[in-house]
Amino acid sequence: MEKKQQLYFVVIAFAVFAPAFAATSISEGQDGYSLSRKPEKTTKGWRVVLSRHGATSRYGNDISQIALDVEFQTKDRLRFKIYDPNNKRFEVPLKIESPPLAAPDISYDIELVNDSSLRFKILRKTTGTVLWDTSLADLIFSNQYLQIATNIPSSSVYGFGEHQHPSFRHNMNHITYGMYTRDQSPKMYANLYGVHPFYMCIENDANAHGVLFLNSNAQEVTLSPEPSLTFRTIGGILDFYVFLGPTPENVVQQYTEAIGRPHFPPYWSLGYQLSRWGYPNIDVVKQTVTRMEEYGIPQDVQYGDIDYMNHHLDFTYDKENYAGLPEYIQDLKKQGLHYVIILDPFLSKDEAQGTYRPYELGEQLGIWVNNSDGITPAIGKALPPGYSVYPDYLNPKTADWWTQMCVEFQNVLPYDGIWIDMNEPSNFLNGQYPGCAHNDLNNPPFVPRISDDSLSQSTLCPDSKTYLGSLYDTHSLFGWSEAAPTFRAIQEATGKRPFVLSRSTFVGNGKYTAHWLGDNHALWEDMHTSIIGILEFNLFGIPQVGADICGFYFDTTFELCLRWTQLGAFYPLSRNHNALDQKDQDPAVFGTEFATIARSVLQIRYSLLPYLYTLFFEAHTLGNTVARGLMHEFTADPETHGIDTAFLWGSALMIAPVLQEASTGVF
Repeated sequence: MEKKQQLYFVVIAFAVFAPAFAATSISEGQDGYSLSRKPEKTTKGWRVVLSRHGATSRYGNDISQIALDVEFQTKDRLRFKIYDPNNKRFEVPLKIESPPLAAPDISYDIELVNDSSLRFKILRKTTGTVLWDTSLADLIFSNQYLQIATNIPSSSVYGFGEHQHPSFRHNMNHITYGMYTRDQSPKMYANLYGVHPFYMCIENDANAHGVLFLNSNAQEVTLSPEPSLTFRTIGGILDFYVFLGPTPENVVQQYTEAIGRPHFPPYWSLGYQLSRWGYPNIDVVKQTVTRMEEYGIPQDVQYGDIDYMNHHLDFTYDKENYAGLPEYIQDLKKQGLHYVIILDPFLSKDEAQGTYRPYELGEQLGIWVNNSDGITPAIGKALPPGYSVYPDYLNPKTADWWTQMCVEFQNVLPYDGIWIDMNEPSNFLNGQYPGCAHNDLNNPPFVPRISDDSLSQSTLCPDSKTYLGSLYDTHSLFGWSEAAPTFRAIQEATGKRPFVLSRSTFVGNGKYTAHWLGDNHALWEDMHTSIIGILEFNLFGIPQVGADICGFYFDTTFELCLRWTQLGAFYPLSRNHNALDQKDQDPAVFGTEFATIARSVLQIRYSLLPYLYTLFFEAHTLGNTVARGLMHEFTADPETHGIDTAFLWGSALMIAPVLQEASTGVF
């Protein structure tokens, strides 16, 4: 690459040669950042120091000097982060290997245009396509408001989660997605259970790249038609990883190489799974399993939701309504079935039935999320009686305690897997008792576009203290931090490959957990959007994913549940589950006609399990997707970029379900 130089600017091609440098003055009165000194070469790449000048930004408390570090991590992976070099700010504790030396052979070029806009660009070497193009002069880096915008090369953008939205390829017409973990039933564009600030873009020439914004604070991204993206967050740093692909599958492989390959699930977890909240006693569970068997409908997994617990207390079971449960689980095992229990991330501090060992031991160890004083436990209200405390899984002592409790409980109930729910974390109060103080953490000057415009709605106060700081920084990491100790507990308790199903997720969760798409509704549109969610979570490196077949809320209908069963037979995670006070919807409850069709489609799934298992092995070892959009295999055909009513298992099998009421085919 030749050195390019014009009268009023210099292009610094970091990736190719030691840069020439010429300071270019910024006109008086212009606000923003400018280069404060010559870029410095580092062992990993380059460092650029920027200084703020002019009027303060909208939210004040601007950081006067910031640094941009560029790291050439691998041939196809670039990291750049913008941070305060003089003060430590929160960074996500996800370990992504950073090689000590810059990669010698790279597929990208970096340009810094030292004019009034101070443009920072990332280009694909082979085509010259500009993948990232931002004005460093215009970025905002204040204490509680960070913003950076970039032009992107095409409008075929996928990812950002977790949300429900009507199409897999995003609408770029000024749509804003807030990201902050929240316990709420899926509704269009709302922030849901997980945070995944990752997107993939298919360029106009059919190459693809991906970008991760590694930040766990409350945040939002706006998609605009230029096309462009604007990222805003209220804490931490601006930490980006760019993956050069060039195929969609390469992007996911490179992404999971960085964040952690997906776990390799046990074979039995690929079978059909049956659950519900609302089995009032063990006899109803037995009746359900029996009628499945009588109709010859394949089943590998039976769940125990909170009904099995004594007073909704973790690590207990109801010895009246569920008398004989340990023995029944052993009977299920003899029949080849597996039993998965639910555990919630809150423990009653007011259990009146005598001592409650999990709480007493946790209290002794001092492992709870605390109030802002860092000493007294934060107290919320959830499912158990009285008030509850919340384990701080970011604390290594808490992780060990949780593992110990899970291992001990396996000796009581011989479970095979664990379902961790409500780990956003969920709270029936808005902030802990007696309420959130009025301060800049609980009421920051800017709140991203999240539900209720509140950081404490249905959860704990942001100024609560965890092992790594405040919930203001770590709230969206709660479920992520619970995943690894749960995974380890199952390994220790069973000596077998773990199965963990988690509702709340963050970047890297796939290393330990599967995921389901939350408390959906028995609606035709929810059946369609489930395909979008499954494709997105495969991009996020969590391939073992599914939706509640037939819907969680509302009573389903014969036709909807039948069509959903046919689709759900091809979810990577195939589970039927619904809510308390809804009608039973297992495939055997609708009678002979339904059972015959359900048995037939599930037998197709079972006949394909060796292929599905191979796909999961490739996901675990190579980072591949399991379910993927058609554009993964037919990237050069623009018609495939918008298809989300059909999907692929690997490269060899397409599933095109009926998604419309009263339809008899796919047209």
